[in-house]
Amino acid sequence: MTTIKKMQITFDCAQPVRVARFWCEVLGYVIPDGAADDESWSAASDPTGEGPRLYFQRVPEGKVVKNRVHIDVRVGTGLVGDERFAVLQAEADRLMKLGATHVLTQRADDENESCITLQDIEGNEFCVD
Repeated sequence: MTTIKKMQITFDCAQPVRVARFWCEVLGYVIPDGAADDESWSAASDPTGEGPRLYFQRVPEGKVVKNRVHIDVRVGTGLVGDERFAVLQAEADRLMKLGATHVLTQRADDENESCITLQDIEGNEFCVD
């Protein structure tokens, strides 16, 4: 039997503290003590300890291609149709006021529920679903 381990998700970025603050606003996370003291890195942690830690490290190169891994911000769980879409759109609107950029809105069809793809303040794609 394997042991469950803690994990963190790491972002390469140009401005670690700025990106960490953005994700804290998105997820209700906090910046741990000391994580904003050095501009070369930062972090964001779930204050309940339930969610994964996010780590942000400065790299010299900018983002060039689509992420191969992305975060899904799950706000519409259990909702369907127009009710789900309204909740997704409200959250996307809130995040765009924080600096997120709209990429794609996918409305529900016969097989899939609605989803809105955004980019964070440094262009990393994520979904509001």
